Amino acid sequence: MTLVVTLVAHGCPVAAIEAAWGLQGRTVRGWVEAAGRHCEQVHQEQVVQPRDLGQVQADEIRAKVQHGVLWLAMAVAVPTRLWLGGVVSAQRDKSLIRQVTTLIAACARPGLLLISVDGLSSYVDAVRRAFRTPHPTGRVGRPRLVPWPGAVLGQVLKQYARRRVIAVAHRLVQGTPADLTTLLATTQGGTMLNTAYIERLNATFRARLALLTRRTRALARRPALLQAGLYLVGTVYNFWTTHESLTRAQGTGRTPAMAAGITDHCWTVAELLWHRVPPARWAPPKRRGRRSKALQRLIDQWAA
Repeated sequence: MTLVVTLVAHGCPVAAIEAAWGLQGRTVRGWVEAAGRHCEQVHQEQVVQPRDLGQVQADEIRAKVQHGVLWLAMAVAVPTRLWLGGVVSAQRDKSLIRQVTTLIAACARPGLLLISVDGLSSYVDAVRRAFRTPHPTGRVGRPRLVPWPGAVLGQVLKQYARRRVIAVAHRLVQGTPADLTTLLATTQGGTMLNTAYIERLNATFRARLALLTRRTRALARRPALLQAGLYLVGTVYNFWTTHESLTRAQGTGRTPAMAAGITDHCWTVAELLWHRVPPARWAPPKRRGRRSKALQRLIDQWAA
């Protein structure tokens, strides 16, 4: 099972595994879906934690399925090349963009942060909504939400003609030019706003996930399988794949998870699949009135 999941996570089609291993296609897809659900839990435990990201780039991928089209919105931290997660939706609408910006905000720590996106207008409102923190005033009621002081939003506007880029414009939507220059210099060593890192990651996902290959016959029948394959490839990329740009001076390779300080070694696929994810913390049920003694004992034992 580990060998089969490893092959799928590196772009091997299910039909080739059927021919080589003599397995049924639904068996392989079942293994991939189960491994993807587990990898999503590992990702939520290990990656979705507040940390200094520096610069984040987000973009969307169009994927063909058997009965239509699905959109995948993903994000990557530029300094560490860490994949922050992805969201699958049937429409490329405000709901999809808000979900991916909420995911970025859950992985980021308030401070200087550059968000680089394309010219989709939905990102402006979504970023302003996601990157806010409560500001208590001492009054009764919900505290007012104030934007992060160091959040910078930049858009890369591309003009196409006959499916080719003929002009590129840059727009600073939120933040100051000084913060933009500082973040560009410290996170990617340049001065030009771009989305090259997320576009390169999109190419990696298209190469490793057969469902995302352009002009392919390997179409997904259910969105759940595409979601599982997305997190399987993304988690293997974060914890198993050594990135050439992250290599230390002495020649030691590092994975994005190692560069982000999540782990100190390169995980194997077997280690990833056997990683035990602790269950979610128990939350007492919300009820009106006085709590019973039995419920209070459970709260003191498990939720204190």
